[in-house]
Parts: sequence; structure tokens; C-alpha cells
Amino acid sequence: YTAEAQVAAGSADAVVRPEELRETLGRWLRLLTRPSAEPAPPPAALGAAELPATGWEAVRRARSPERPRAAAYLDAYFTGRLPIGGDRSGGADPEGMLCGFGTHGERTVAFAAQTGTATRPAGYRTAARLVRLADRLGIPVLTLVDTPGAANDAAAERQGAGAAIADLFDAVAAARTPVTTLVIGEGGSGGALALAAPGRTWATPDSYFSVIAPEMAAAILKRPCSEVELTADRLRVRPQDLVELGVVRGVVGAVGDRTRDHLFPGTGDRRP
Repeated sequence: YTAEAQVAAGSADAVVRPEELRETLGRWLRLLTRPSAEPAPPPAALGAAELPATGWEAVRRARSPERPRAAAYLDAYFTGRLPIGGDRSGGADPEGMLCGFGTHGERTVAFAAQTGTATRPAGYRTAARLVRLADRLGIPVLTLVDTPGAANDAAAERQGAGAAIADLFDAVAAARTPVTTLVIGEGGSGGALALAAPGRTWATPDSYFSVIAPEMAAAILKRPCSEVELTADRLRVRPQDLVELGVVRGVVGAVGDRTRDHLFPGTGDRRP
């Protein structure tokens, strides 16, 4: 029943020292009492500017250990931020999902950011909690997509991985506050799609977004390992492919004309 144990179990957000309590409460009150109806702008790309030539190149660049991760994007985007953690159901995923509120310019923006690992159920539930809290307070949300997919081990299944992902889908789709998404690395399957905002998703040049990893797609199609790279091309996972398919609005920071919004004329609908 220690405070630290409550944080580890996802029942509390942080342990605050008595001498820091006044300042911490003041920061939280300032963050949570600044509603805004304007969407959060997507962050600037921090990695490569050149678009990948092939699908497999896009996958390799997204998986590169040298690519900027969520923490770097959050540091560049916010002048200050405070985290929340835990799903209030007995779990936390501090290594896979970063959630909280921060100051961007003069406004408060909530954030839920994947870190490049396989996101665990507690991470999805924490993100859903973040989105619903921001929605109640009228604060715009920024999500960063970067995961090879949801954790699919036995422990994740016992913790309700499918229900947690579905709940986040519901939270993002039902939010009245604007949600902005930037795909900064791997966008693997429904574990990535759950964080993607309908109609307000962008990608960076060193990212990809796919219903399935090319290795798994090749295996399902009973193709040899030598055809994995060709499968990546046929999946059309490159950022520029995503723009042409209408999956994302544009590629942030790319060389050329891919940085503009690609909206279908007339209705503004997003269609593949």
C-alpha cells in the first residue's frame, strides 16, 4: 500500500514530494484549465527528409535504431510537459506509451505517444483514459504512432489486448476535441491504427503504415523469405504511397511537394 506501488499498479500518476506539491499542483491547474478548439499542429519531422525509393527501404528506415523516437519529438514540440501513467485497472506501460499534457506555444495539448516497442494493453488503456480526459476538458490531442504492433504474448492476451485496442479506437473516434496524429516510425497493424485520427493523420519520411508487417504478409501468402522485400513494395507502405491512397494527409518535412494536404476535391472526404 505504498504510493510507489500504486504508481506501479497504474492507480496513481506520480509520487510528489511535499516540498514540490504546491508547484506541481499549480502547473497541473494551468495545464488543465486552458481549453482550445483548434487542432494541434503536427510536429516537425526530426529525421530524414528524402522519401524512400522502395517499400522495403521505408521499413528499414522506420526500424533504424538511429531514427528519432517519441521522447525526442515531445522534447522538441513542448516547452514543458507533465506525464500521466496507468490505466486505473492495475496496469501501466511506461516503456511503450508516453501520455500527458504539455504546453505548445501558448496552448495546452494532450499527448499519447508510442515509443517504438510492442504496446501493451495497459498502454492502450492509458491512452484511452488520456483522450477521454482531454475530451472532457476541451483540450486538443496529439498522438504519435510508432509500434511494430500490439504485444501478442500470453500475458498480453490475459490482460485483454483486443478489448484495450478496441476501447482506444472508440475513444479516438468519439472524441469531440480535435485529435492530430503523426506516424514517426513503424505503423504496424491495428496496434498503430488505434491511435490514428480520422482525417488528421500525417507521416514523416522515415515511417511506414501497414495492416501487417511485410515478413508476416509473405508468410501468410506462403512466399519464401526472398520475396519479403517485394511484398513490402506491393503493400504500398511508403509515406508517398499513403498520401496517394488517401490514408494520410501529407508527409511532414519531405523534400518535394508531398508536404501539402491531399484532400479529395469537393467533399474533403478521405478515401483509399
